[in-house]
Amino acid sequence: MNASGHHEHDRAHEVHHHEHPTGVKGVIYGLFVPHSHDASDSIDDALVASHHGIRAVKISLVILSITAVIQVAIVAISGSVALLADTIHNFADALTAIPLWIAFTLSRRPPTQRFTWGMGRVEDLAGLFIVAMIGLSAVLAGVESVRRLLEPQAIANTGWVFAAGIVGFAGNELVAIYRIRTGRRIGSAALVADGIHARTDGLTSLAVVIGVIGVWFGLAWADPAIGIVISVAIFVLLITTAKDIGQRLLDGVDPTLTASATQAILSAPEVADVTKLRLRWNGHRLDIQTSVVTTAHLTVATFHEVQAIVDARLRDELPSVGDVTVTPTSTAQNCTLFAIEDGH
Repeated sequence: MNASGHHEHDRAHEVHHHEHPTGVKGVIYGLFVPHSHDASDSIDDALVASHHGIRAVKISLVILSITAVIQVAIVAISGSVALLADTIHNFADALTAIPLWIAFTLSRRPPTQRFTWGMGRVEDLAGLFIVAMIGLSAVLAGVESVRRLLEPQAIANTGWVFAAGIVGFAGNELVAIYRIRTGRRIGSAALVADGIHARTDGLTSLAVVIGVIGVWFGLAWADPAIGIVISVAIFVLLITTAKDIGQRLLDGVDPTLTASATQAILSAPEVADVTKLRLRWNGHRLDIQTSVVTTAHLTVATFHEVQAIVDARLRDELPSVGDVTVTPTSTAQNCTLFAIEDGH
């Protein structure tokens, strides 16, 4: 690639880097749409990454289950529809940990003659289950909220409902922080999405608190109205999560990853151009295939050294890199008729 090509990639990288909003909008964007590739301290070993994912799932399952059980007890006492909607979603969020647990376990299995790529994609299928659970919880919460709005019911023990909302926020935010951080480190879109799911649950728990305050001020409709707001928030989350998981299933990656990979490859000695570059997520591992043009005709031994340098620089610049395949491109000036592969 020539100098103008380098500048094009630099500009592309800058454009994608500055696409994210700033200010208040940026804060909201960061809360709901954190990217799994942002972290620079990704875990390189696939088995270790899966172990961290399983541990995050176990811990979050326990925390969310305790939070939801406490809220169920208060719902039975108070009859709050907003709290009921929030509790339904919390239970759904806790259940999404189960398919993730299974997915992380299966992803640790080595490739077989039938599943030659391994079973990393099971993780994205678990992400589809998360999307389905989000949709179901939104429908259930919305239907119940509308019913209570048409048939108002008094709320008892509003102080307890207020406390339950605070508990729900604290429990979900703790889980959200843990899931998102772990998901970023291991490159798991499903775990990051589940963390966003928990964070939204936490914010809707605060909405329950607002509903109680409304009731205290004599606004009887506040509680079911907040339940409807919760349902709408869940649907918004559904769209975002479905988009992220769908992109993974279609082998889509963030363009900034492609730009970073190109720059890393071109920084290797003897590499003049990149003629093919393909990136795909296989679960929480990023597989890379590339063909390069070298500055001169190289021996097999020399090209192997170049390939090793490219491999190392890709792992330094990109998160959660799995298998790296580097092949030479044959040109009229550079007729290299061999291919070297290195799978990690």
